[in-house]
Amino acid sequence: MRTALSIAGSDSGGGAGIQADIKTMTMNGVYAMTAITALTAQNTTGVHAIFDAPPAFVKQQIDAVFEDIRPDAVKVGMISSPEIATVIAEQLAFYQAGNIVVDPVMVATSGSTLTNNEAVMALKKNLLPLATVITPNIPESEILWGKTINTKDDMEAAAKAISKNYGTAVLCKGGHHVHDADDLLCAAGKLTWFNGKRIDNPNTHGTGCTLSSAIAANLAKGFSLEESIARAKNYISDALAPMLDLGQGAGPLHHLFDLQGRYAEEA
Repeated sequence: MRTALSIAGSDSGGGAGIQADIKTMTMNGVYAMTAITALTAQNTTGVHAIFDAPPAFVKQQIDAVFEDIRPDAVKVGMISSPEIATVIAEQLAFYQAGNIVVDPVMVATSGSTLTNNEAVMALKKNLLPLATVITPNIPESEILWGKTINTKDDMEAAAKAISKNYGTAVLCKGGHHVHDADDLLCAAGKLTWFNGKRIDNPNTHGTGCTLSSAIAANLAKGFSLEESIARAKNYISDALAPMLDLGQGAGPLHHLFDLQGRYAEEA
């Protein structure tokens, strides 16, 4: 069985973060492991508190995984301190990790800010250049690009600039009223659009975590980057389409256990 490591924050509501990553990786047929960067008190409506793990302990978690069960892919999510960003980059470089998917989580779907300027700078300097692909949403792409994104042309310019600046592929995710449901990959200067049908489902908490984890899981199984993205988009569309609800709203993964066979069957 292929393996994947999620390095991210814990979501007490279970719809995003580590919890969403474990569910996604499991449903996509890989063995999920974790290194927790922070504890959060959050639900689908917002983040109430963040408690960072000590950087030395984050390192110990990564070491424990790589020394025993080497991951075939790594997904990196929420990083709320520059010290944690630096230690993650150092350890991934040390172990020569491959198939690294970095979801530069800066702003939650609810609008809550999840990181500070110092952490963003450390992320840009140390971690993004190690990535196989990064998966920013529109607000995060604006932070990385330094300009406002309002149109398809803006997305293409941003993707090209971000990919060139950090020497990595970038999947600029649509939504936020800019080319809704269509995502744009820039890899080695080549632009590829992944079209999607917008699903008017209010339960979108954790969709970014879900997409990046699904990409990592498919990379771990040996699919190309383009195929991994296409499969991940299909997976999250299937998660949102049933329009199911857990009450106040929640991430899409709670409704996907019946889909496990479909996504896990390919080795």
